Amino acid sequence: MTNPAERLVDLLDLERIEVDIFRGRSPEESLQRVFGGQVAGQALVAAGRTTDGERPVHSLHAYFLRPGRPGVPIVYQVERVRDGRSFTTRRVTAVQEGRTIFNLTASFHRPEEAGFEHQLPPARIVPDPEELPTVADEVREHLGGLPEALERMARRQPFDIRYVDRLRWTREEIKDADPRSAVWMRAVGPLGDDPLVHTCALTYASDMTLLDAVRIPVEPLWGPRGFDMASLDHAMWFHRPFRADEWFLYDQESPIATGGRGLARGRIYDRSGQLLVSVVQEGLFRRLDGR
Repeated sequence: MTNPAERLVDLLDLERIEVDIFRGRSPEESLQRVFGGQVAGQALVAAGRTTDGERPVHSLHAYFLRPGRPGVPIVYQVERVRDGRSFTTRRVTAVQEGRTIFNLTASFHRPEEAGFEHQLPPARIVPDPEELPTVADEVREHLGGLPEALERMARRQPFDIRYVDRLRWTREEIKDADPRSAVWMRAVGPLGDDPLVHTCALTYASDMTLLDAVRIPVEPLWGPRGFDMASLDHAMWFHRPFRADEWFLYDQESPIATGGRGLARGRIYDRSGQLLVSVVQEGLFRRLDGR
């Protein structure tokens, strides 16, 4: 299996080992800890597998408690909190080597006819994704080639990511920069037709670039890193159906960073400007030099 999108679908296909207990793979990679979006996506799959499938998830709230170890399976224990007439609630605990590393609460809602609708329009007009270079192309252009480690990472990447604003490489480029970022994203291949897979794939993607908005005024997104960062919590609200293998715009901003933590929020739109998903996340930021 060589297609990164197929690998993502396989990663989200959990093994059921008891009625409400599932096991997920954690690929052996060079990262220091398991990618948070992977754990969130797998936990949401576990929650969804214990519902009747007729109620899409409308929100999730999660805490990253401990870093997960790459290469070690993760067990997801689901608690059936509520099965009401309109709403279903599930609580998921992710356990690795006997320790809880992640908690998630997800709520599922039976679709209803809306009494009214409104949404704010996107904050800005951006170029179409086809007009923008891929991240790999931007790196090749700047460095005159792609280092082997980044080449391997690019080949494994399940999402095509294109920054609306070109990558910043120097401190001069980030001078007076606002804490905002926007990217176009889509899975690099088809994800099938299961709505839960698309929801969980987008949950995976939602953790990939959101904290960029916190870093932008402080250091270039590419090049030597001065800060270590880790996701602390993550919340999402799903407003409309979507496909994660079609282009979506992820508009991100950071209203505040203080006390070693940065808050970021994002709005995900389809190409027509319809708001699909709202996201909020807080991240921990620490200087790598220990100061």
